Amino acid sequence: MRRRAFLERAAIVGGSLALGPLAQASSDDQSPNSWTAKPPAEFEPLQRPGTVIKVDKGTDFASLMQPNLLWPKAEVARLLLERALMELTGAPNLTAALGKFIHPDDVVALKVNGLAGEKGQTAAVNFELIEPVVTGLIALGVKPERITVFEQWASFLMGTRVGVAGYDLPKGVKIGFHGNHDALMPEVQIFHQVRTRFVRYLTDATAVIDMTMMKDHSIVGFTGALKNTAYGQIVNPSQHHRYNGNPQIPMIYNHPVLRSRVRLHIVDAFKIIYDEGPHDRNPQRRLPHGAVYVSTDPVSMDTVGWQVIERARQDHGLKSLKEVGREPGYIHTAADLGLGLHDWNDISLRSISL
Repeated sequence: MRRRAFLERAAIVGGSLALGPLAQASSDDQSPNSWTAKPPAEFEPLQRPGTVIKVDKGTDFASLMQPNLLWPKAEVARLLLERALMELTGAPNLTAALGKFIHPDDVVALKVNGLAGEKGQTAAVNFELIEPVVTGLIALGVKPERITVFEQWASFLMGTRVGVAGYDLPKGVKIGFHGNHDALMPEVQIFHQVRTRFVRYLTDATAVIDMTMMKDHSIVGFTGALKNTAYGQIVNPSQHHRYNGNPQIPMIYNHPVLRSRVRLHIVDAFKIIYDEGPHDRNPQRRLPHGAVYVSTDPVSMDTVGWQVIERARQDHGLKSLKEVGREPGYIHTAADLGLGLHDWNDISLRSISL
């Protein structure tokens, strides 16, 4: 699909999402905390602090991937995702597992990460992983029109191939991008004098599923669950990068408007970027990893991801992130704020090879 046609389609489809019930209920109250979400009545989303599940399927990377070796085979992506969620929840299948986090009455936003795939669709959360999450939610009973898949910019969304010709989600599902301006709520002050607003795709929803990657980041050191969730859903992420994003990333994540909505983190680690990230500008810094990770704990997830990147750097003769001045200290701070567990003694990483 040509870029202009994609932009027009995403703007129309994304813009058609009606206000969620929480946003409607609070439209006359301009207090930021009035935009905090609550799960549907008598529903308690599953929380598994410190638990991270990794699922792979052997070491033959080519057997997992499509001929271009960039995108996973659809059946492989679904298999790894389903098994990971089953292990995390104890549920018998993908749909039942999603039901531990999402209620059929929820309005669900999927914050995907396509930044590194914007040119050539080489390193983004893959459509093959996004599609089974969406179809699983619909099978659970969430109406398609209550599901939105979104990104920061149109080019990032294109990186995931969502909405590109031949990669359509079920009819009724919304797609869109916020462009760092599509927000309804009043401003909030996060750190020092920097103010921000959370975007409409977040505040329209009652539940958020984060779908991200494991990548080196040229400023904050590592980008994964915490950063994709926090910076991907505000109007001015570039103003929050000072001090290597510490403490801005955890402070944004900890805001009640955001934290009250996040239910699950899914990491597409079929490929990782261990240096010169977060973009995929040097293919030599992109490695096959062939795995899917899931967790409800963003701190534990990022602690694991940080280690994956450090090991790759070491294996390729590079200095550690601390040695190059980019240690992701914000992960420590996030633990101090109570967003999750960071001490390896408290983290249960369960690795399953199919």
